[in-house]
Amino acid sequence: MKAIRVRAFGEPDVMRVEELPAPRPVTGQILVEIKAAGVNPVDTYMRSANTLACPIWPYTPGVDGAAW
Repeated sequence: MKAIRVRAFGEPDVMRVEELPAPRPVTGQILVEIKAAGVNPVDTYMRSANTLACPIWPYTPGVDGAAW
């Protein structure tokens, strides 16, 4: 699957499209196919280090997901 990954703080150019293995849900989980994800202010703050929430590297932004 394709995913945007962030491996360092910085401007939007630190976001890269990477190919990752498809996730596999375990017991008690479901897998949702996200068709689109928005980069909202929270994602921007995390990427630019302007928040108290420090991501675990690498991370995938896009807390606003859409599945249809």
